[in-house]
Amino acid sequence: MTDLRSLSHEALEHLRIHSVKRVQDGEPAVNVARSIGTRPEVVYKWLAMYRAGGWHALRAIPIPGRPPLLDERAMRWIYETVATKSPLQLKFEFALWTREMIRSLIKQKFNVDLSLVSVGKLLAQLGLSPQRPLQRAIERDESLVKRWLKREFPAIRALAQREKATIFFGDEAGIRSDYHSGTTWAPIGKTPVVRTTGQRVGCNMISAISGRGQMRFMITRGRVTSPVFIEFLKRLLHGVKRPVFLIVDGHPTHRSKMTKEFVASTNGKLRLFLLPSYSPDLNPDELVWNHVKNHNIGRMVIDGKDSLVRAVRSVLLSLSKAPEKIRSFFQKSTTAYAAC
Repeated sequence: MTDLRSLSHEALEHLRIHSVKRVQDGEPAVNVARSIGTRPEVVYKWLAMYRAGGWHALRAIPIPGRPPLLDERAMRWIYETVATKSPLQLKFEFALWTREMIRSLIKQKFNVDLSLVSVGKLLAQLGLSPQRPLQRAIERDESLVKRWLKREFPAIRALAQREKATIFFGDEAGIRSDYHSGTTWAPIGKTPVVRTTGQRVGCNMISAISGRGQMRFMITRGRVTSPVFIEFLKRLLHGVKRPVFLIVDGHPTHRSKMTKEFVASTNGKLRLFLLPSYSPDLNPDELVWNHVKNHNIGRMVIDGKDSLVRAVRSVLLSLSKAPEKIRSFFQKSTTAYAAC
């Protein structure tokens, strides 16, 4: 632990201000405290001082004034409650935090009545911001996810190293011509119009990516059936010298008798492994579809099925030639476990 009393007034003031700014930028107070060699309560105390009197209150010898309504204990409780718990755990009806809910909690817990604006400022000071949550299926079994992360995938990785195999993650997705994402600038009160085809056409895509930045893909105008998936597997194996370990979800196509027979016929050149059910966030290949849909196709004008297929092929081809981008899909918090 760092003895803060040994610091000069100037150094202590700088440390307080810098630490509060780090928390406001989104770094957990616990991490900030650990990095400067002090207890989390100290950082939360500085946050409480800042909330009560602004940057001036963080001076090494602050001017005495009324104590903050929310002290370091309260600040820590608010942060940990919002950051680590669901409103459902605290008997609210909805699963997403709102300022009204948090205001109610603060009133119940600390008998402090804040306005909604003050609640918003408090959350920002604690490094919390409104974000769109990821959806997670209620059928998901977290124990299976933990087992995958701690035992199953490490075993697959160890086996791949012994057999000098390349690990790929694969997935399928569909896209339609009427899909649009993003925003555009327009006069206030006048909703912009995007001209596109009235036809609702679509196509399906299959891809597989590795942590080394490799990518294979295939486009099909019809459904992804077992024969279609097997055709993709043949393309995935074409020209490779090392065995391929392909990790996919539990879609019936991946578990079909036809698929299993084909995999067996490769005599170990291809092995298929299944992710835990309802766990798309563990698959880096899911980010391929986010890239294709939300950052490319969703912002284009599509005038028919041929136009859609050409656009999708162009985007996927461009992505396959960008290994750094593909490797970045393995850097997200939920997919970093699979990075090389």
